Amino acid sequence: MPVLRRLRAFLRALHASIVMVLGVSSFTLLCLVWLPFAWVLRPLFSGEARRLIGHRIGRRFIHQGFRLYLGFLRLFCANHFDLAALDALRNAPPRVLVANHPSLLDVLLIVSRLPNVVCVMKAGLMNNILFGAAARMAGYIRNDGPLEMILHAEAALAEGAHVLIFPEGGRTVEFPLDPFGQSAALIARRANVSIQSLLIGFSSPYLGKHWPLWRRPELPLRWSVRLGACYLRPADVTACTRQMEHDMRMALSAQPGSSRP
Repeated sequence: MPVLRRLRAFLRALHASIVMVLGVSSFTLLCLVWLPFAWVLRPLFSGEARRLIGHRIGRRFIHQGFRLYLGFLRLFCANHFDLAALDALRNAPPRVLVANHPSLLDVLLIVSRLPNVVCVMKAGLMNNILFGAAARMAGYIRNDGPLEMILHAEAALAEGAHVLIFPEGGRTVEFPLDPFGQSAALIARRANVSIQSLLIGFSSPYLGKHWPLWRRPELPLRWSVRLGACYLRPADVTACTRQMEHDMRMALSAQPGSSRP
């Protein structure tokens, strides 16, 4: 029996290692496939009208690419996704989307279901050689200049896109939620749009802040995104930010699989 237990443990570890390699390598391949097209196509969409078309093409490709990638993870990497709640936002008016940020996969979960989302990203990711060109073509927004970030987000909302921002400022350190910044409420007030909160649930904080890239996942992995509260055109930035943080903290604490470190 001890031999069988060790054998089963070895096979589980081997399976998890294969899944990890498949997941990382397939995402890298996806980025490499689009990279030359993004480099070549982006300069062709200069000028205001062409720029908007280029953004739409870039977002559509990322949406379809992430959808394909999650399908691959579902088929070959023991991942299960419950993302259907996001479909209610596909034809909704432009909104600021705010979500908790437990993992590197969070953007993929949301964008795979919503084709017209502009993400606010760290400057380092925008400069990354693998997906920086695709992000720039899609009109994604750098977060290193607060004023420029707000103005670009306002412009994206005026174009009809949703703007996705993680108000914790990075992946969650202290679960279920880190303190919020005020950028989301400020953008929503300036653009006169509502804020929709999204609640990301997970079975394991794979690729979270404290999960190294080379550490094997705990299989199977389960992911979900639920719709939280909607905040209609906030007038008071500070009060809205506090209310969002409180509501999301309470909802995540009560949601199984969203508060474990």
